[in-house]
Amino acid sequence: MLKKVLRYIKENNLFVPGDTIVVAVSGGADSVALLDILASLRDYRLNLVATHLNHLLRGAESDADEEFVRKLARSYGLSIEVRRVNVREIAWREKRSLEDAGRSARYAFFDEVASSHNARAVALAHHADDQAETVLLRLLRGAGGTGLCAMAPKSVDRYVRPLLSVTRVEIVEYLQKRGVPWRTDSSNDDTDFLRNRIRHELIPFLSTYNPAISERLAATAHALAADEELLDAATASMFTHHRVRNVDRVTLSVPGVLTELRGIRLRLYRLAILQARGDLARISFRHLQEIDRLFFSPKPHLTLTLPDSLRVAKSYGVISFFTVEEDKSSVLEELLVKGPGIYPLSCGGMLTVDFAQPTGDLRSAPATIAYFDLDQTPFPWRIRRFRPGDRFSPFGMTGHKKVKELFIDGKIPLVSRRRIPLLFRGETLIWVGGMRRSSAALLSEQTKTVIRAELIDFTP
Repeated sequence: MLKKVLRYIKENNLFVPGDTIVVAVSGGADSVALLDILASLRDYRLNLVATHLNHLLRGAESDADEEFVRKLARSYGLSIEVRRVNVREIAWREKRSLEDAGRSARYAFFDEVASSHNARAVALAHHADDQAETVLLRLLRGAGGTGLCAMAPKSVDRYVRPLLSVTRVEIVEYLQKRGVPWRTDSSNDDTDFLRNRIRHELIPFLSTYNPAISERLAATAHALAADEELLDAATASMFTHHRVRNVDRVTLSVPGVLTELRGIRLRLYRLAILQARGDLARISFRHLQEIDRLFFSPKPHLTLTLPDSLRVAKSYGVISFFTVEEDKSSVLEELLVKGPGIYPLSCGGMLTVDFAQPTGDLRSAPATIAYFDLDQTPFPWRIRRFRPGDRFSPFGMTGHKKVKELFIDGKIPLVSRRRIPLLFRGETLIWVGGMRRSSAALLSEQTKTVIRAELIDFTP
C-alpha cells in the first residue's frame, strides 16, 4: 500500500522533498495510517507537524483520544499541536449542526497551525470509501457535476489527501501488518448522522449489486474532476469575456451571457457569486435557476436576495453580484465643501477643489471636471446622493430636467445611482458629478475668480 500511496502523491504532485506538512490526526485508523506512511517516506525528508483537535463531545473518550495522539506523535519524534474546543457550545451559539461546527473548528485550527509553521500543505486522511460516501451524500442532497467530483487530491487552500486511492480495508490491513494501534470513535456508529447511515446502510446495500462500489464511485468522482478542470477553464475564459469593466463590483453583461449555453451560464453565475462573496455556501441549483430567469426577464430592473446577504441586481443590460455590506458601502454620504481642498468620497474616489485659470473651450472639458464662477456660487457647497425629485438646469439646454431622467438617458444602473455625487450651492444643483454640469454660475467675461472641481478615481 505504501507504493500505491507514493505513486498517488507523485501523480498529483502533493509534496516535494523537504516540505513542512501539517498532519491532521484524530487517532482513528485512517489518520494514524496517514501519519505512519508520511513518516515512512524517507526520500521526501518531510518536516511533519501533527495536530489534534479535541471536540470535547465524548468526555473521557475524547480525552483518551487526545492522549493517544500525543503519545503517537512522540513515538515518531514529532512535534504536535493540540487544541480543545467545545464544539457543542459553538453549534448551539451559531445555530449549526455538530458536524458543521466541528468541521469549521478543525479547519480553522489546521489553517492556524499551517500558517504558524509556514507549512506547504495540510494532509487529511480521507480515503476511497470517504470519497464514495461524499459522492452519495451529495447525490442525495442534490448536486451537479461540480459537487459530484467530491474531494480533490489537492485543494487550492493547501489541503491534500494522499490516501484517496486506497480503501479502508487496505488501511486496516496495513496497520495490522505494521502492528500500529489506533482508536475507534464510537460516534462513527451513530446513524443519526446521514454520512454514517450511508456508510453502514447504503454502501453495504449497494455492494450487493457491485462489491467494488466504493472504488467505482471514487473512480467516477475522479473522472468528473478531470471534466471539471476543462469546464472551469472554459468558464474562466467566458467570465473574462463577459465581465463588465471599469466597475467596482462583479458585473456581467446580459446580452453577452445570453449567447452562452445553459451549462456555461450557470457556471458563470457560480463564479460571479464566488468572487462577490468568497464562497458558495447555501447556494443551490434553485438559486442559479433564479439568476438565469433574471437574465432572461424583459424587465430592465430586477433584484434577487440570496442566502447570506447576497444580492443580484439587473439594470440596463448588466447584472451585478454584491453583498448587503458592499451595497451599503457604495452609498455616498453627505459632505460639506467649505473651500478649496481634497474631499474623499465615502463610496470611493475623491473631489478636488482649487482656484484655476482655465484656457481653451470649456465645453470640451471631460464630465469629471467642472468650472464655476465663485462670485455666483460662494462656499460652502454641499455634496449628497440622489433623491427622487431632484431637478437641475443642464448646461446647453433650456428649462429643467429631472436627474432621474439624466440617469435613464445615461443608462446608469439603479445600484450605481446612490454613489454619484450631486454638488449643491444652497438648494441649487450645480453639477451632477461625472455626468452633467448645470447652467448655473457659468464663466463669463465678468468672472473674477474661477474654481475648478474634479472627480479623481471615480466611476459612476
